[in-house]
Amino acid sequence: MIDPCGPVWLGLTLVSAVQSVAGGLGADRSLVAVTAKTNRSKSDQDPSSWLPPLADARCTYAADWVSTKLRWSLTADAPEVAALSVLAESCGQETVEYQPASGAV
Repeated sequence: MIDPCGPVWLGLTLVSAVQSVAGGLGADRSLVAVTAKTNRSKSDQDPSSWLPPLADARCTYAADWVSTKLRWSLTADAPEVAALSVLAESCGQETVEYQPASGAV
């Protein structure tokens, strides 16, 4: 998932965690294939502390991140918002589309 798994999975059982991930499959932006190296380097960091190594992928990553946050009604802390705001200034007119997830709060 675009969103780090650590905070989202706290307190979830394995079954409900799998159901949550599977529920994201309906959104094109929820799951992105990356290399194992990139996945390990990202870990559960948000955009304030990690961005894709390829500069060309950063605007898409930011739009996907925001889309996932909106889809699941997730909050963002101040450093995350600040990092996304700075990143957005260089992205031009990137469109963020999302459909609220069933079961999102």
